[in-house]
Amino acid sequence: MRPERQHQIWRSEAGSRLWLSGLIAAMQHAERPEVRRQPVAPEILVELRAQLALTASFRSSPISTQRH
Repeated sequence: MRPERQHQIWRSEAGSRLWLSGLIAAMQHAERPEVRRQPVAPEILVELRAQLALTASFRSSPISTQRH
């Protein structure tokens, strides 16, 4: 799916609910002890750090007051 299409789906109310439901399900899965004990692959940690760096740089930009 093209990124702009994903963005449109996410910005709709139904898309937001779907995204949030998926996030909650992932968090509930990750909190299970048998899942938490599993080691994380180094390449996943590298990707996670890169994503967090992008998010941090995005937060440093001015906050828009325009309603979306």
